[in-house]
Amino acid sequence: MTTQTLRLATAQYDIGELRDFDEYRLKLTRWVEEAVAGGARLLLFPEYFSMELVSLFPDAIRKSLPRQLEALQGVLPDFMMLCMDLAETHGIYLVAGSFPVRQADGRYLNRAFLFYPDGSSDFQDKLQMTRFENEQWCITGGDAIKTFATEWGPIAINICYDSEFPLIARKQVEAGANLILVPSCTDTVAGYHRVRIGCQARALENQCYVVQSPTVGLAPWSEAVDVNVGAAAVYTPVDYGYPDDGILAIGSFNQPQWVYADIDLASIARIRQTGQVFNYRDWSGQHRCL
Repeated sequence: MTTQTLRLATAQYDIGELRDFDEYRLKLTRWVEEAVAGGARLLLFPEYFSMELVSLFPDAIRKSLPRQLEALQGVLPDFMMLCMDLAETHGIYLVAGSFPVRQADGRYLNRAFLFYPDGSSDFQDKLQMTRFENEQWCITGGDAIKTFATEWGPIAINICYDSEFPLIARKQVEAGANLILVPSCTDTVAGYHRVRIGCQARALENQCYVVQSPTVGLAPWSEAVDVNVGAAAVYTPVDYGYPDDGILAIGSFNQPQWVYADIDLASIARIRQTGQVFNYRDWSGQHRCL
């Protein structure tokens, strides 16, 4: 039986410089424990928040985009184990931002892992790649659009740039997802707003909840995530019973923090039937003019 109410936490996560993996373990544990103490059952971390692990490596690796991807594979098992332990220990659903994962053919995919309270995990690969990922970092796009079963029903993940392409979210919503999670990493205010606008557009047109989680702060030692800007937020339909601007909660710009929200997933079905407009139902109507 699914429950319909959920308290979630979305992170404005500061990229830091680490001395060793134990320091990372303590940092991530503190973040998770704070969110759990705040009552959250679903925690969302940002895209590429794992890149602070590159600070564990020598300068020659830090300054080489290809070499840092290769070196990260060595800490991936520890990263996975840490996130799995945190999810299982606290009985939470943990979306661990994203991590570049090497494939058998040598390609790298930007992968967002979802860790379940029972210790299992699944993932969504980023589908649409930015110019930086394609042209400089040589990270390629995945090809599977997924939804994930939870005690609140199906949920979905759009990784950063994916949120700017409406057909991805539409397929997930049509598969039953009323909640879309968007881990993001942007280095300009314009980039942050592109993702934010995409998130709000997806919430509007699908009459669903969309949650954004950005990296924040400066990491001058990093070739990949040296500048990070944004604000975490929870976006809603713009209709009866929701905020007039479609923003249920939003953080202080560029400040490390958790942003919390209580959402009622049962309200999604109601608003699609009784709202002022029927964006979700009327999606197919636009095809008449094509």
